[in-house]
Amino acid sequence: MGDPVSTVGLTSGKLAGKTAIVTGASRGIGAAIAIRLAAEEANVTMIGRTATPHPKYQGTIHTAAARAEAAGGDVMPIVADVRDDKAMADAVQRTIDRFGGIDMLLNVAAVIEPAPVTTLTMNQYDYMQDINCRATLLMTKLCMPALQLSARAGRGPHVLNISPPLNMAAEQIGRFPGYTVSKYGASLLTIGIAHQFNDLGIAVNSLWPRTTIDTAAVRNKLGGEQVAATSRNVWVMADAALLVLTHSTCTGELLLDDEVLAAHGATDLDNYRVTPGTDPLTNDIFIDD
Repeated sequence: MGDPVSTVGLTSGKLAGKTAIVTGASRGIGAAIAIRLAAEEANVTMIGRTATPHPKYQGTIHTAAARAEAAGGDVMPIVADVRDDKAMADAVQRTIDRFGGIDMLLNVAAVIEPAPVTTLTMNQYDYMQDINCRATLLMTKLCMPALQLSARAGRGPHVLNISPPLNMAAEQIGRFPGYTVSKYGASLLTIGIAHQFNDLGIAVNSLWPRTTIDTAAVRNKLGGEQVAATSRNVWVMADAALLVLTHSTCTGELLLDDEVLAAHGATDLDNYRVTPGTDPLTNDIFIDD
C-alpha cells in the first residue's frame, strides 16, 4: 500500500468519537480507508476474510488493523465473509457492544471476474452478485437501526458504497456484463436507499475512482504491472472517502474521487500516481476517455 500520502491535509481528530464499519478491509482501498478514518481518531471495525498471508494478495486483516491502530484509532478486526448473514449480524452487534453505536458504514468488499458471457460461470456470477451487490444491501439493513440512532443524536450518519456512475454506453456495459450488473446494482441501491433514508437523516452515496487503482485486483485480474504503473494509489480513494464523510451534504450521489478532491481545492493529484511521470493514467472501468 505504500506510505499514506495525503493531498487534502485534514486535521487529525475530525472523527473523534465516531464509529465506522469497513468491509473488504484486509488490503487495498478498504484497508486504506480504515487507516484514514483511524488517523482521524474514529473507532473502526475492519471486516475481511484474509486471516493468514496469501501468496498473491499482500496483507491480512490483522496487519491492516495494526496499521490502523498505529494511525491513531481504536480498531476491532473481524475475520468474516460478507456473504454470511449471521457473521455480519454478529459483526454489527460486536461493533455496537464495543463502541456504543455506528455512525458510518463503508461497503468496500468487492470481487471481479473479467470474463465474457461465454466463459463466465454461474458460480462466478453468483459470487460477484453476493459480494458486490447483495452484501451492500445486507450490511445497510443490519446497520440501519444504529444509523437511525446516530441520526437522532445529530451525528451525521453516512453509508458510502464503492460503486460506479451508471454509464449506459454499450461498450462500457458490454466489457464485462456479469461484473457490470453487480456493480451497477450497488449503485442503484445507493440511489434507492438514499431516497428511503432521506427523511431519516442518513446520507447514502457512492464513490468510484476515475483511474485504475493499484490493488491486487488490478495486478492479478486487470493488466498486471503494466496497468498498475499507470494507476493511482489507494490513498486517493481514502482521502476522497474521508472528505465525503466529513464534509459532504449530498445524498444519493454517484461520486468520482478526483471530483470530490477538486471540490475541496485538491487539483494536483501527482502525489497519488504510482509511477511519477507524464504517461497517461488508465481510466477505470465504466469511465470514458
